[in-house]
Amino acid sequence: MTDRKTHVSTATLTCSRTKLASCRPGASEKAPSRLSLTDARHLHLAAQGLLKKTRRRATPADILATISRMSLLQIDTINIVSRSPYLVLFSRLGDYSPQWLDDALQRGELMEYWAHEACFLPRSDFALVRHRMLAPDKMGWKYRQEWMVEHADEIEQLIAHIQENGPVRSADFEHPRKGASGWWEWKPHKRHLEGLFTSGKLMVVERRNFQRVYDLTHRVMPRWDDTRDLLSQDAAEAIMLGNSARSLGIFRPQWLADYYRLRQPQLKPLLESWQREQRVMPVSVESLGEMWLHADLFPLLAQAQEGKLQATHSAVLSPFDPIVWDRKRAGQLFNFSYRLECYTPAPRRQYGYFVLPLLHKGQLVGRMDAKMHRKTGMLEIIALWLEEGIKVTAGLEKGLTTALSEFARWQGAHEIVLGRVPAGLFTTCRGGWETGTP
Repeated sequence: MTDRKTHVSTATLTCSRTKLASCRPGASEKAPSRLSLTDARHLHLAAQGLLKKTRRRATPADILATISRMSLLQIDTINIVSRSPYLVLFSRLGDYSPQWLDDALQRGELMEYWAHEACFLPRSDFALVRHRMLAPDKMGWKYRQEWMVEHADEIEQLIAHIQENGPVRSADFEHPRKGASGWWEWKPHKRHLEGLFTSGKLMVVERRNFQRVYDLTHRVMPRWDDTRDLLSQDAAEAIMLGNSARSLGIFRPQWLADYYRLRQPQLKPLLESWQREQRVMPVSVESLGEMWLHADLFPLLAQAQEGKLQATHSAVLSPFDPIVWDRKRAGQLFNFSYRLECYTPAPRRQYGYFVLPLLHKGQLVGRMDAKMHRKTGMLEIIALWLEEGIKVTAGLEKGLTTALSEFARWQGAHEIVLGRVPAGLFTTCRGGWETGTP
């Protein structure tokens, strides 16, 4: 897989033109279809694979398929509970082995690069980010040209070392100043490697204990040829915007750019083109006004309008899940306000260090501050909050109990211990409960 030629394609239409004629209003003949806010949420969750709980057991092949569906899987190293990329997959796949993600990277199905932020993405999308690699000076804090020039000799030696000895980690090199901390005090070789990664000289070929392992890009992608295969920035970003539309499913135009962290493009001509090509259609959504529906969801439109597109999923989400990573979008679509507080001094935190959103039947109903105690096999729910207006019902309690139990078991916890929880919730087990995991 590592040497196959990158192939880029836009999302294919799921309806034939004949079928579309019956489910799509003519642009000038009919007013846009009207949807409730709940309908819009359900369509978005359907696009993301979070509408209904999966009924089948996950397989290794689901890793690439799920990431392709989302387009991107954001990487974060915080390990209070399971690390974010593993959790995002668990929310969609249910019980699976986190090792499968590592294996997919090592097999060459995935790559890492700066997309939304640091992300896993299908290696077949190498062409979408290659122009960024070739202009690293435009990548802001992620690349320091001054450092690369100042240490050019060392960096050339490092490249020669990798060429001769194979892939390396930053941990393979000793730090000259023991005790230093903070990214600005990384040992020089770590900064060299990060610079070479951002500029496309190196790629991540695997992770060991979640540490990046780097190899030379020309060895990872031997059939890639910049003179033949390179996409212009405009062409690449057009595909990125198409991917964003597909992965969002239903969207306001201003939501598209954030998905791949693009500068706000001229969207009107693009949307007009997509509409002519029957890749999107306009819809009118309660409280949000005009939005656009992607062709992959056209078959679900009638169900949504008839109130038959029901959400059944309850799940613990990562703060870096595509559902919530655009805080403004999450506020507009789900009425859910979220701020990551791990970089906020503890006394000033409103909720906690790494608070996890809670999904229940199409709504973001709450959030929780939790910690996994791996040595004792215990998941501690430090505090759990429900959103304003969310009432405790038997269905809500059952959904959250199941979601928390599955979340705990997946991490090997045999016990859940509860701290502060809303009055009326978990009244029969205020201290917590056993998960059934040996």
